[in-house]
Amino acid sequence: MKFCPNCAAPLARRVPPGDSGPRDVCDACGMVHYQNPKLVVGTVPEWEDRVLLCRRAIEPRYGYWTLPAGFMENDESTGEGAMRETLEEAGARVELLAPFSMISVPHVNQVHVFYRARLLDLDFKPGVESLEVALVEEARVPWKDIAFRTVGLTLKHWFADRAGGSFVFHSEDVK
Repeated sequence: MKFCPNCAAPLARRVPPGDSGPRDVCDACGMVHYQNPKLVVGTVPEWEDRVLLCRRAIEPRYGYWTLPAGFMENDESTGEGAMRETLEEAGARVELLAPFSMISVPHVNQVHVFYRARLLDLDFKPGVESLEVALVEEARVPWKDIAFRTVGLTLKHWFADRAGGSFVFHSEDVK
């Protein structure tokens, strides 16, 4: 940031008193502007032993497969965002179940949160950000064409937990 969104004065980058890291500080109005990681929220839409995947129609990773997910909007909860993204990208209505994975991706300043979700019906279709959607079993997951590491990790955890007969919450960091 170069200018204060509050008063339009130039910003200085420094450690404010009582803080621990450099921030954008406005000397005119005194505002300290924090830049924090973005939340990516999504679902693992499940139907029996299969999950619903979307083939991306946008960059990054055009043509690769992913779970329905995207950036959380202001004024929505993580669950609301995950359900919205599932409807937008896969045209799928889901019942939200438990949070399933939280993966920190510090090198891009993001945290990815996926919920387990039960498909309410099989009436789904690609949204504008998807080329196609498919309900796949583990043997048919296009592992080499998964768009993001966080999605691959989440899918591996889901299939392992399903095979083990119990789902648990997974939290990890990727570098």
